[in-house]
Amino acid sequence: MRTFSTPGDVYNAVPSRVVFGAGAADRIDEEVERLGARRALVVSTPGRGAMARRVVERLGERCVGLLPEAISQVPIELARKGQARAAEMGADCLVSVGGGASIGLGKAIALELALPVIAVPTTYSGSEMTGFCGITIDGVKRMHQSLRMLAGTVVYDPALSVGLPLDVSAASAMNALAHCVDVVYVPTVSPVIVQAAMEGARAILDALPRVARRPDDLEARGDLLYGAHLAGAALSGGFALQHGVAHVLGGTYGVSHGLSHALVLPHVAAYNARFAPEAMGRLAAAMNVTDVGGAIFDLMETVGLPTRLADVGFSRDSIEEAARITVETDNGNNPGPVTMEAVRGILDAALEGRRPAA
Repeated sequence: MRTFSTPGDVYNAVPSRVVFGAGAADRIDEEVERLGARRALVVSTPGRGAMARRVVERLGERCVGLLPEAISQVPIELARKGQARAAEMGADCLVSVGGGASIGLGKAIALELALPVIAVPTTYSGSEMTGFCGITIDGVKRMHQSLRMLAGTVVYDPALSVGLPLDVSAASAMNALAHCVDVVYVPTVSPVIVQAAMEGARAILDALPRVARRPDDLEARGDLLYGAHLAGAALSGGFALQHGVAHVLGGTYGVSHGLSHALVLPHVAAYNARFAPEAMGRLAAAMNVTDVGGAIFDLMETVGLPTRLADVGFSRDSIEEAARITVETDNGNNPGPVTMEAVRGILDAALEGRRPAA
């Protein structure tokens, strides 16, 4: 007989409002007004400064400033600096514009100051849909969770992602796919979230090759962003070993966020298929593939992503320490045992880029 129980806190919670469609970001002032805010602080990375300045112009008198200093992995020092700046400016709302770095810094500020957040994602990570944030402290990325970090509104505008380079697009989309895969077998997931994961994985697998063939195809970009939205919703159901390994690679070894997920995803999927065959079988059916790990590996090759950790500067000498940190920070949600032997095997396969066997 079917039984399940969801935690009822930050898990399985999603933003109260989602606005999706080309041109949606042009109405960002209306979304700030809906929140009753008058002193919005816009957060972005230096690379997205021009886009963020357009948002500042659109907000007009409802904006108190721009903080274009976000970087990947959210160092705790930057989080504290952002919190201080927001308090000094008297901000009553945050508008995070950009990829995971911008979304993450906005979350880290909101965690301390309890400010409402409007997220305007321009990549496919899905972080904007969750109340989770990885903050790097003393060289280790540690997950934080709070409803304070859950965006009140998410604005998806596919037009903002059209200029995103293909390699960045593909790595970010693989990050989203990782959310779909890693949630289907965790004990905290709800049936609604499982359906989001299945549909999100299907959409990403369909749209990413189309974006690779025609990066300026707005419809393909929209379909990929739709998949990323569902993947973000799926991530709100929890996560397991895949995210644990990726966060160590990113937070401790500096592997870019998207690639840290992409490079280990096929191998974690293959490992967990042995312990959660029913869940992984349903996911394979939704993706219309016979072997999830192998299909993901093939997708990475198709869109031109690297398939070896060795290609991004991770060395065999680092496997032991990376495995130790992964095991020590494991959250207990994985269906298969998270042991030194298991993580070493995953990292070794990823290091050499071996295609997982069915």
